[in-house]
Amino acid sequence: MALNTKPRKPRARTASGKPRKKPVDWEGQEQTRLMLWLRGEFNRGTAIGPAHEHTYAVPNGGSRHGLEAAKMKAQGVRSGVSDLVIAIPRGGYHGLYLELKATPPRDADLAESQRVWLERMLAAGYCAKLALGIEQAKQVIGEYMAAPMTATLGDKEIIVAGTDW
Repeated sequence: MALNTKPRKPRARTASGKPRKKPVDWEGQEQTRLMLWLRGEFNRGTAIGPAHEHTYAVPNGGSRHGLEAAKMKAQGVRSGVSDLVIAIPRGGYHGLYLELKATPPRDADLAESQRVWLERMLAAGYCAKLALGIEQAKQVIGEYMAAPMTATLGDKEIIVAGTDW
């Protein structure tokens, strides 16, 4: 097995000449802990538990080189889309879009594109929330999952396009 012999790029330095510290993904760490908590709620059979199987992350963040970013944009990646979606209708909503920021003081500002996305989802009939930290996110999810299932009125329209699965 050949070792990678490519020399490492030296870390950027501060004004005093010391190497810069690696940035910490506080938000990503909290989102991971939130998903572990959801799995635990599922395993315990709580009322919040069903959210685990219906929650997915939207991998919009992170830095990518130009070509990869362009390919992803062409495939439908959109700026501002919320971090997590819970695809369960509750409380009159179609589902929950949750934008998670790290617990203060490590939180980042809500970007304008994120604010616009939350407003767009709210107008489309989804619950759209910002949570500052894992504890607030747990409260949002708990309150959302405690709401009654959204009722569907009338018959569903048949969509004939597509292929049966």
